[in-house]
Amino acid sequence: MRIMIVAPPWLPVPPPGYGGTEAVLDGLARGLRAADHDVLLYTTGESTCEVERAFVFERAIGVGEGGAAQEIRQVVHAYEMADGFDVVHDHTLIGPLYSERFPHLRVVTTNHGPFESDLIDLYRIVADRVPVIAISRHQASTAGDVPIAAVIHHGVEPSEFPVGDGSGGYALFLGRMNPSKGAHVAAVVARKAGIPLRIAGKCQEPLEIDYVETVIKPLLGSDVEYLGEVDHAAKLELLGGATALLNPISWPEPFGMVMIESLACGTPVVTTPHGAAPEIVDDGITGFVRDGEQALVDAVTRVGEIDRRRCRAAVEGHFSLRRMVDEHVDLFRRVMDGG
Repeated sequence: MRIMIVAPPWLPVPPPGYGGTEAVLDGLARGLRAADHDVLLYTTGESTCEVERAFVFERAIGVGEGGAAQEIRQVVHAYEMADGFDVVHDHTLIGPLYSERFPHLRVVTTNHGPFESDLIDLYRIVADRVPVIAISRHQASTAGDVPIAAVIHHGVEPSEFPVGDGSGGYALFLGRMNPSKGAHVAAVVARKAGIPLRIAGKCQEPLEIDYVETVIKPLLGSDVEYLGEVDHAAKLELLGGATALLNPISWPEPFGMVMIESLACGTPVVTTPHGAAPEIVDDGITGFVRDGEQALVDAVTRVGEIDRRRCRAAVEGHFSLRRMVDEHVDLFRRVMDGG
């Protein structure tokens, strides 16, 4: 097939640091190409994904820096190049609406965020002609009357994630510095469990900066360390050396890439039963899914019971890039056949 992937203009693909959606698009584009499909990634000029690329923005706009005008420009220029592709896989918000101008194109979209009130109206409008992919069963369950064409969990290439032995002796928090991600909960839990914690996460937007200054910094000490945002190589090293990933989210996260990245490195995950977390972490097998501070503390003290080989096997068995690519191809073929 000839497949065009339209990325948002906010971050390059792959992202140099934080960027879950862009990391997924990098893997998907490369995986489709490896499966002998002809792929064009419409992204930004500084992107380095190893497929054919096109762009209108030389540099990514930045998360929280741009708005509708920049995304409209990205979409308009992308669709000018869309003729001749069997499928356009659009990951922007505006693109599926704009695609109505091109009824001859087969367009599919993925919702990477919650089906909240602002977004659900958009997907309700487009879903009758643009198949909507959900990224977890929980996310799909919140879609209301929006028909979901497929639920496709994200995946990673296991060979790109070296298995660590957890010999660093620390727990790790990795993610955006947002209260809903729970870095402050991780700090309290780790301290009560008597294990050092390393915190690594993006801190760029005003809310993130305020959270770090007013909530996280007062919790720091010899046993709780904040490293700032780290690049991919440092992330892999931190994940491999951690005894566990502490991911005490307090919001219904649609997926959670950091959890499968941790499992790929053989590192168990201790998380809360929100959003897609119970679909990713097999309680008692690849980590623990617990609700409440003391339950999380007890779980952290038990991570030595988890066989790190089973964490890796979970990724190889279900959360692999190959599985993600195959499920997208199956959907694309159904769309091409008029399904």
